[in-house]
Amino acid sequence: MKLPLSMVLVLSTAVLPVFSSCAAGTNTTNTASAKPPCCQEMKPGAIFTDRSLYQLDSEWTSDVGRKIKLGVFEGRPQVVALFFTHCEYACPIIVNDLRRIEAALPEKIRDRVDFLLVSMDDERDTPAVLHAYRESRKLPVAHWSLLHGGAEDVRELAALLGVNYRKDVRGQYAHSNTITLLNARGEIVRQLNGLNQEVAPFVQAIEKSLND
Repeated sequence: MKLPLSMVLVLSTAVLPVFSSCAAGTNTTNTASAKPPCCQEMKPGAIFTDRSLYQLDSEWTSDVGRKIKLGVFEGRPQVVALFFTHCEYACPIIVNDLRRIEAALPEKIRDRVDFLLVSMDDERDTPAVLHAYRESRKLPVAHWSLLHGGAEDVRELAALLGVNYRKDVRGQYAHSNTITLLNARGEIVRQLNGLNQEVAPFVQAIEKSLND
């Protein structure tokens, strides 16, 4: 299902892309029994608003091998970023920024917020590669999901998030450095552009989204 054109136009002009060329390449323990947010079941008969990214009909594969649609994330705020595992500069900083956001969350709400990394490198970042990345970066299982998607699906999601990217001859990507907050309904409510930015306003937006 394609999102309404009006939504695409609104979202694509909502952010100013910040580019960085990814050219070199963080400590929470995973528990064997924990499952990432992508492993929850999609609610039957879910109805999404016309501003919800969860309307997308694309299929994704998580780093644990589960095939999903984005609607499985309904019900909890998601902090989302596009990245790729072979990135030599910006992506490790983006992931670290996500971890700074997570650490800055008040303890009483930390377990109510999830984090989503979507690879823009559909050729190299297989689910197995993403899982190895999770392990190497010690990304917590309980609240972090890593997704692989087809090239067209990634491009569509990126456009709706206001993220631009292009591949160079070395297989690196120049891309926007954008972190997006989706509320429980999958609507964009806040974005953070650039690297190593102040996260306090973003954390405040997360707290507000939990009260909406």
